[in-house]
Amino acid sequence: MKIGFTGATGQFGAIVAEALLKAVPADSLVASVRNPEKAESLRALGVDVRHGDFDQPDTLDQAFAGVDRLLIVSADGDNDTRIRQHKAAVDAAVRAGVGFIAYTSVGHAESSTLFLAPVHKATEQFIRESGIPYAFLRNNWYLENEAGSIHAAAAGAPWLTSAGEGKVGWATRRDYAEAAAAVLTGEGHENAVYELSGKPLTQAELAAIAGGVLGKDIPVQQVDDATYSSVMAGAGVPEAALPIVVAIQAAIREGALDIESGDLEKLLQRPQTPLSEGISALVNSAQA
Repeated sequence: MKIGFTGATGQFGAIVAEALLKAVPADSLVASVRNPEKAESLRALGVDVRHGDFDQPDTLDQAFAGVDRLLIVSADGDNDTRIRQHKAAVDAAVRAGVGFIAYTSVGHAESSTLFLAPVHKATEQFIRESGIPYAFLRNNWYLENEAGSIHAAAAGAPWLTSAGEGKVGWATRRDYAEAAAAVLTGEGHENAVYELSGKPLTQAELAAIAGGVLGKDIPVQQVDDATYSSVMAGAGVPEAALPIVVAIQAAIREGALDIESGDLEKLLQRPQTPLSEGISALVNSAQA
């Protein structure tokens, strides 16, 4: 059986590759990447590295050829671009005769108010319409997305948020990636929808965990969206990205990421990695 995965040199895909290599022989893996030269380390381990660019559908035909099970890792970019790219990937999977697709989606994709939810809702629909058995890996939120707040707190800044008492099901990127690998190498996941979420916590609760790691009290500063945008601009967030970071805070405030589910730990067959461990890793990487 050949297992393929896209985005193999990205932050998420690289961890998926690592997890897969622990579970199956390297020669059963196919890594689809835009720049094969960046995946030489995988090729050296025996992984079949192929050129696959979501903007060049003909390359995807070759990248997915002979693949039985495929992980499509959601691409980066604006919503319209991502929807187009994901459609190209699904269509190529159909042409290649792929037997199973796992896709990294977002929590409650069909109804979420997150600005990026339309991408995932559309892609899930493409996959359903393809007729290929699937598993939707609806990842909640990476703990690593809060690296800026954690590093700022380590430097003495307050934990700034406009999310109010909204809760988020944070988990480490590694936990989400290892769950994806478990689906690719396991059985019984056909047409499954997994809401992958850690225990939902408020910003204040996450700040308290970070404070425990840092050995300090971290004050939480709740502001309105306009103030949050202004402070983020002052911190160097590009102007084009400001509406996005504000929209994320608003969606959290509205409960978009407050999702209770045991699916993540079910797939991992272990408890989620403690957030304190993930925060420690972020702090240590910044100090290295």
